[in-house]
This record gives sequence, structure tokens and C-alpha cells, in this order.
Amino acid sequence: MTNGVNSSGNGSVEVPRVRPRRLRTTPAMRRLVAETRLHPAELILPAFVREGIAEPVPVTSMPGVVQHTRDTLRKAAAEAVAAGVGGIMLYGVPLVKDAVGSAGTDPDGILQVAIRDVKSEVGDELVVMSDLCLDESTDHGHCGVLDTRGRVDNDATLERYAEMARVQADAGVDMVGPSGMMDGQVAVVRDALDAAGHQDVAVLAYTAKYASAFFGPFREAVASSLRGDRKTYQQDPANARESMRELALDLAEGADVVMVKPAMPYLDILRQVADAVDVPVAAYQVSGEYAMIEAAAANGWIDRDRTIMETLLGIRRAGAGQVLTYWATEVAGRLREEF
Repeated sequence: MTNGVNSSGNGSVEVPRVRPRRLRTTPAMRRLVAETRLHPAELILPAFVREGIAEPVPVTSMPGVVQHTRDTLRKAAAEAVAAGVGGIMLYGVPLVKDAVGSAGTDPDGILQVAIRDVKSEVGDELVVMSDLCLDESTDHGHCGVLDTRGRVDNDATLERYAEMARVQADAGVDMVGPSGMMDGQVAVVRDALDAAGHQDVAVLAYTAKYASAFFGPFREAVASSLRGDRKTYQQDPANARESMRELALDLAEGADVVMVKPAMPYLDILRQVADAVDVPVAAYQVSGEYAMIEAAAANGWIDRDRTIMETLLGIRRAGAGQVLTYWATEVAGRLREEF
């Protein structure tokens, strides 16, 4: 035998002794030896709720995704629970925007109202999360307040984040997601929560959030007013070591969960983060990833369902314990049928 190949006995033909294909022969065999599995509880559904609408508004660049009314958001949350989804991440789209994102800190702002709605609908059956950022409620579309030169003012923005954390926690949220990539944001949010008596509210740190082209459809979903770009505060796609620096800071500041966003273009970053920490690691399969797959499937170029499952498995295999995906409820339902 040479390199696992065994002679057939007549000296002319050698056949392999070691055959990896033995473990691929049937669906049952493949299930038995699968190294990575998806579970509904690992999935988190991002959902948009828009103030002042009577019917859901489709997001044209994301087929199947809508801006919800308060009532349809409650229904979507209940459907997620029924499918076994683990969490829901809420984004509010207010009617009125201003320079400082006042709707984001108004106790009766659409996001705070939506948190209360969902909590009253599902209670503790679903982890209710909220985006803690100003971009949905500022008239300039940036994730923070601007200084006199039109630049995002990091420290002034932190003051707004602290107030956002308090009002979201008062509304009953289980976990806040500071996503603006301001320096020191996790510490400020953690301190604000603790000082307000919300020690049990967890912080999902957007640890490695890149200035990505894959966010395009999301901006339609939140009716973004962005002028310019976010390259001065979101990470440069060229950099990897920088993510580990952000990771060390977020952990030191009290992050309960850390996240990489987007997921698929940054699986290498996700692997590095997962190998480095002992806290849960999440990844966000963002709007552009969703839109590309839906568009290619609509054209008949790929198998939609297989592609969805393959991408989610890839994200899990790279190290994510939790995945934010717009297919969360659909995939969870499919998985439950397979169990």
C-alpha cells in the first residue's frame, strides 16, 4: 500500500483503502457526520417598523422584506417565536428627522414604541434587541451628531448613545446593539445602563463593522438620508488587525456579545474573532448579501433555498454562534420540519 492505496492483487490496478466518500453515501450518513449544524435558536431576525403607515411598505431592493406597521411587526415577532427563532433586532423609521436624531431618544419614538409592542406580544419567548444608533433618525443620515465642520463628533455622539440606551432599556429591550462605531461606545452604553438600574440589559457590540458597499439596500429599508459616506468611523475593508484592536476594546468595555458585519465578505475576520474570545460571537448577513441571492435566484441562475442554507452554514462554520439574517423565520421553519 502506498498513501492509503491498496493493490488489487494482480499488480496492475491499485484501489484506495481510505475512502472519504463512504461518509457521504446517504442523507442519513451525511447528517450523522456533519460538523456544522444550523438551529433556529441561533437565528436573529432584523425587522423594520415605520411610523405613520397603515400597511406594510415593501423594500424594493430586498424582495420579501417590508417596513412594518406596528401591528404587522407584532405578527412578525409572533411568527418568529412559532418558528423557533432566537431573537429579533428592531430598527425604527420615524416620520420626523432632525440634526441630533431626537426620535432616537424620545420615549415615545417609533423604536421605543416598537420595543414595547414586541415585548407585550412575545414576552421572554424571543430575545428583543434594538439598534442603538442615530442614522435612522438624523436628517443627514450619519450615525452621530455633526460638529461645525460637518464631521461626526465622536464624544458628543456618545452622550446621545447613553440617552438612547436608557430609553430603550426603559421600554423593555433585552439587548442593545450600539452600531455606530464610535470610539468608547460600549463603555458609555454599559455605564448608562448600569447607572439607570438596567444591569440585566445586555450589550451586543458591533465590533468589526466595515464601511461596506453591501449595506446599500438597508439604506432603502430605513429611508436613510445619508449624505457622503461613513469611512471616517466604520472600518476600512483593507484592514484585519484593526478588528482585533476593536475587539480588545469592546471586551474591556463590557461587551456581552461581539459581532462582525457584513458576514460573507469578512469570514476571515469572523474566524479570527471567534478564535480569540470566550463570549458569544455573532455575524450579520446584511442586506446586500440578501439582495444578491434573491436577485440571482429570481433570474434562475442559482438554487435559492440551497444557496441560503449554504451561506448560513458557511457563516456558522467560520465561527458565528448567532446569525442575523432576513431569512431567519423562513429558515427556522424549514429547520424545524427537518428535526
